Amino acid sequence: MITVISATNRQDSMTLRVATLYYQLLSQRTNDVKLLSLTDKNVWEPGKELDEIQTEYLIPAEKFVFIMPEYNGSFPGILKLMMDNSDIKKCWWHKKAMLTGVADGRGGNLRGLEHMTNILHYLKVHVLYNKLPLSRINEEIDSEGGLLQPATEQAINEQIEEFVSF
Repeated sequence: MITVISATNRQDSMTLRVATLYYQLLSQRTNDVKLLSLTDKNVWEPGKELDEIQTEYLIPAEKFVFIMPEYNGSFPGILKLMMDNSDIKKCWWHKKAMLTGVADGRGGNLRGLEHMTNILHYLKVHVLYNKLPLSRINEEIDSEGGLLQPATEQAINEQIEEFVSF
């Protein structure tokens, strides 16, 4: 199973639009994909809701797709809280991940992608080398989640193809 994680708890975020796009594209290649949005999820501490997330989305996943917005030169704390409060060995060890950064600026969350790569390596997760920084995201995707730039569509499709065979 592949779990696509929209790594922010902001309402109506561009990150969720991008994560939904990845979910749809992956669903065309396999029917074993789930989308996890951290919006309105209580992952600040271990408890019933986090247990349900682990059971449905994290433990059964063999692969993860992290769609991460840039927050202060890194990624959102809500994602780190979820990871820190999860059962590390069951949820993360020896699994695979693909990373995509989302930002309105020029960098596409490059720092956050590298920061997350280091954390995932510490958690014994194998990270796909093709990390895609989506810069100036408001020029790349519309309000319905459709891609506006053919080159971005091609880059996303190539990244997904590499990940499916990873």
